[in-house]
Amino acid sequence: MQGNRLLSLDILRGITVAGMILVNNGWGVSFEMLGHAEWNGMTPCDLVFPFFLFIMGISCYLSLVKSEFKPTPKVIRRIIKRTVLLFAIGLFINWFDNAIEGDLLCFGHLRIWAVMQRIALCYGIVSLFALFCNHRYTIPVVIGLLIIYTAILVLGNGYAEDASVNVLAQVDLNLFGYDHLYHKSPVDPEGLLGTISSVAHVLLGFYCGKLIRQKDTVSDKVIALFVVGTILVIGGYLLSYGLPLNKRIWSPSYVMVTCGLASLLQAILMYVIDLSGSKFLRPFGSKRQSRVFTLHSSLLTFFRVFGVNALALYVSSELLAILLGNLGVSEVVYNAIHTIIPPLKWASLAYALYFVALNFLIGYVLYRKKIYIKL
Repeated sequence: MQGNRLLSLDILRGITVAGMILVNNGWGVSFEMLGHAEWNGMTPCDLVFPFFLFIMGISCYLSLVKSEFKPTPKVIRRIIKRTVLLFAIGLFINWFDNAIEGDLLCFGHLRIWAVMQRIALCYGIVSLFALFCNHRYTIPVVIGLLIIYTAILVLGNGYAEDASVNVLAQVDLNLFGYDHLYHKSPVDPEGLLGTISSVAHVLLGFYCGKLIRQKDTVSDKVIALFVVGTILVIGGYLLSYGLPLNKRIWSPSYVMVTCGLASLLQAILMYVIDLSGSKFLRPFGSKRQSRVFTLHSSLLTFFRVFGVNALALYVSSELLAILLGNLGVSEVVYNAIHTIIPPLKWASLAYALYFVALNFLIGYVLYRKKIYIKL
C-alpha cells in the first residue's frame, strides 16, 4: 500500500491503459495477437478493455465506500456530472476524427457509441446501484443480467454475423440509424444492448472491490481474488461451449473469462507488490540484486504513470493519434522505422511501442508535477 491507495491496483490500471494504447496504434500489418478476434474467439488484445471495466468496478466500490454509499445530493450530482462528462468526451473524440479532416458539421453521421461512452454508462449505472441497492444482491444481479442477455442473444440471433438478422445490430439501426454506428463489424461493438453484459462486467469488479475492502489482511484479499478469478475463468470457458467468447457482442462467457483473468492478475500483483513488497521491491546487497531492484522500480514507475492518469492518457492518446495521423507525422515516423526494421509486423509493433512511449512522456510530466486529472 502507498498511503490510502492500493499500489497494485494503480499498476494493473497502468498495464491496462498502456496495453490499450499499444493495441490501438499499430500501423499497417500487425501481429495477430495485437488485433481483435474478427468474431468468435479471443486474442490478448481483447483483454485490455474488459480489464479496464473490471478495474473501474473495483474503483467504484473503493471510491464510494468513503461516503458510506449514502445517496446524498452531492454524491449523486458528482456521479451524474462524471457520467455526462465521460460520454461527452467520447462524442468529442468521434467528432474530432471527422472535424480535423474538414468535416466540422459531421453531426448527421457522427458515431454515437465508442469506448468512452460505454465507460460512462457502466460507471453511471453501477455507481447508482452502489448507492440505492443492497450490495448483498450484487452477484444475483450479475447472474440476472447475464441470463437476460443470454436470452436476447439466443432468441435474437445475437451470434449471427449478419446485421440484417442480428438483434443487437437491428436495435442500434432502428434507434440510432446506420450513419451513427460503427461499420467495421456486423454489430457496433459498443452498441446499446451490449451495455447489459458490460454492466454485469463492472459489477463483478465492484464485488471484488468489496472483497478487497472487507478482508482484513492482504493475504486474505489475495486468496479471495484467486478464488473468484478461478471460478470465473473455469465457469466462463465451460459456458463458451454453448455461448462462444465474443468481444464484439460482449458475450456472457467473455464477461466471465476476462473478469476472472483480471481478478487473477490483480491477485498476483497484490501478492508481489502489496504483500511481498519488502522482499521483491527493496534494494539487495549485491550489485546484481540492486540492478534487479532498479528494474522492478522502473517498471512500477512506468505503469504507475499510466495508472494514476489512466483515462486522461487514454483520451490524449486517441486525440494524438488522430492529429498525428492527419498531419502525416505518423506515416513519416512509421516509414523511418520500417527502413530500419523491414518486417512489416515488427515495424508495426515498433511504431506502437514508440506511440506508447510518447504518451508515457506526457504522463510522466504530469506524474512528476503530481498532477492527477480526474475525468
